[in-house]
Amino acid sequence: MDEVTFKSDTVLSDVHLYTPNQRHLMVRLNSVGQPVFLSQFKLLWNEDSWADSGVEGGSHGGVCAEEAPPAGTDSTGSPSGCGRSSEGAGAQLDEDGDLDVVRRPRAASDSDPAGPSRDKVHPVILTQEEDDLLGDEAQESSPPDVIKIEHTMATPLEDVGKQVWRGALLLADYILFQWDLFQGRTVLELGAGTGLTSIVAATVAQTVYCTDVGADLLAMCQRNIALNSHLTAAGGGIVKVKELDWLKDDLCTDPEVPFSWSDEDVSDLYSHTTVLLAAEVFYDDDLTDALFKTLFRLAHKLKNACIAILSVEKRLNFTLRHLDVTCEAYDHFRSALHRLEKLAGGRRRFVVEPVEASFPQRLAYERIQQLELWKICVEPVT
Repeated sequence: MDEVTFKSDTVLSDVHLYTPNQRHLMVRLNSVGQPVFLSQFKLLWNEDSWADSGVEGGSHGGVCAEEAPPAGTDSTGSPSGCGRSSEGAGAQLDEDGDLDVVRRPRAASDSDPAGPSRDKVHPVILTQEEDDLLGDEAQESSPPDVIKIEHTMATPLEDVGKQVWRGALLLADYILFQWDLFQGRTVLELGAGTGLTSIVAATVAQTVYCTDVGADLLAMCQRNIALNSHLTAAGGGIVKVKELDWLKDDLCTDPEVPFSWSDEDVSDLYSHTTVLLAAEVFYDDDLTDALFKTLFRLAHKLKNACIAILSVEKRLNFTLRHLDVTCEAYDHFRSALHRLEKLAGGRRRFVVEPVEASFPQRLAYERIQQLELWKICVEPVT
């Protein structure tokens, strides 16, 4: 635990790189020995918060949820010294012409330090069985505008669902903006990962089926839902964590299997679901194909017309095979979208359209131009 080694197959989300003053408390080790952290994502509900964060009408700039300005900025949030002039503020050069930086020692009488507190943090590693964070006292002290998420920081490719990705935050923003689309509905999320998007959906929807594969990942989803029960309870939403494997045609109904489906849940899923969600799950061509097959299969089993909202980040990679920068995973995703729309026959047709990401930003992350939302309207063929 003294050194972090990044192997060739290590994948690291950069969500937390843009909130440098956040403290991520290591809370436990999961069943495979990965350190699990607890992070807080602040909901920016009012216009003053948006204005303070530099978000106006869906600006693509990042939102900083910190109370104190980042290091190197003044109280207005501008870079220190930018836009201001004062005598003696010119650059000082030494005898060789190099910039001479003079650092003022901090006086013992300084009562108002310029930067945020730099108190040392000593993470406490809990055992997997300890549930101190889920106690009644912790729930009562949870702020009403903060989402608490347990997650990992760096994982092998097969465990990327345990990290927090920007696409999930973008999709959460869309849910909070398109309130009426989710109000009182039954929602199914495919590849929910840490469950962040499902939790946000449950603040509006009536029932959310939060699905993924792997007992360890689904247990993390369950813990995150418990951590944020104060948010979902306020809207009356219910989140049900279930296993849904895209490589299998049927839902698991074996009561001996953790997170399996009851007959009542299966009936409710097919009878009432009208919204499907998927965020940042298009990184592997085989899994992308499996998801679209699952989407097609579910669309024909649902009794009602539905809408699927997909979030994806266009990632640029240099490949030796092409000797150029490519977006192979994204290109495969777009091809799969096109094939789905062109499918003929069956009882459903799929209408695909992009969603303009101009809606307000209400969570702290960098909304980069490579983030995209796509809407698929699934309608009966008449």
